[in-house]
Amino acid sequence: MKKVILLTVCALAMACTEKKVMPTLLNPDDFKGEVDGQEVALYTLKGGDLTLQVTNYGARVASIWVPDRDGNYADVAIGRKSLEAYMNPPGERFLGACVGPVANRIKNATFTIDGETYQLPANDNEVNTLHGGFKGLDHVVWEVREVTDSSLSLTYLHADGQEGFPGNLLIAMTYTVTSDNEFRVDYEATTDKPTHVNIANHPFFNLKGEGEGTILDHEMYIKASRFIPVDPLGIPTGEIASVEGTPMDFREAHPVGQWIDEDFEQLRNVRGYDHNWCIDREGDGVELVCTVYEPESGRFLEVLTDQPGLQFYSGNFFDGTDPGKNGKPILLRGSIVLETQKWPDACNNPSFPSTLLKPGETYTQTCVYRFSTK
Repeated sequence: MKKVILLTVCALAMACTEKKVMPTLLNPDDFKGEVDGQEVALYTLKGGDLTLQVTNYGARVASIWVPDRDGNYADVAIGRKSLEAYMNPPGERFLGACVGPVANRIKNATFTIDGETYQLPANDNEVNTLHGGFKGLDHVVWEVREVTDSSLSLTYLHADGQEGFPGNLLIAMTYTVTSDNEFRVDYEATTDKPTHVNIANHPFFNLKGEGEGTILDHEMYIKASRFIPVDPLGIPTGEIASVEGTPMDFREAHPVGQWIDEDFEQLRNVRGYDHNWCIDREGDGVELVCTVYEPESGRFLEVLTDQPGLQFYSGNFFDGTDPGKNGKPILLRGSIVLETQKWPDACNNPSFPSTLLKPGETYTQTCVYRFSTK
């Protein structure tokens, strides 16, 4: 009996002294530099159990450390380990960035305002514009206005004519990490000419941790009964379709991989999920629109927004040759992107929620990524 008691005590003692996996943060020295004569740095924000690292080059979220149900941390954001790696990426360009001034794709790289047609860079398949062109908000240095332990406020003036967009667009954005384990993004923008604005945050998540396999077992819910069909180049067809009876129906949570390889035209067009869901909104404020649960770790992500759309991308073009910042390859379908925004190519689809911003108006948007376990 004494031997059994002794063994039990020893086992408990070992369990109590077992070390938890804690955050291993990126080195700020690897992000120090100048781009276009402007200073770049890395900032660390903390709140609750959440630690976030951001660089003002492209307003990129480089790491997000959150615990699992046992208190072990993992970096759930796919990113790069240095400024140089973001400036000259070996693969995916938009990791963790703020994208715009018009996120997503613009058909034929053109739109018309008040009878005047604006030609934009055709940086997507040499036909369309993607995420603001060759030098969108992801490839510029944002001015740092204020830094605290838990927030970073940035501004950027997207000049009239830059990448073909009209108007001097002044953008203010604040990243905040809260005591409730929320990563919150708030935007404001004003212009001196009519222009289109649809900014989005573009983090790539894997709730197992960066480079820890695919996201096919992540269980997802999206509060949407409709979605926007796209052509083989990812351009909206103009149709607004029901999710009923299709692999696009996430109104009840289920694994991302459950239907991703179904013989369904929309999945074939973009090699998986890369679509905008039209949120079944209850009002004009910030509300829950999506959840993602990773069963092994117990990590649970909630997405809240005041926007009418959610773009879900399932990492369809990773192929295992692009290493993340920890050196592990990012596999096909090794990440989830959840962009809160207005509907894509609204500038060419008058029936979609408008992205037009006029002088005297203020564009605003709030997006919240809330982390927990269960």
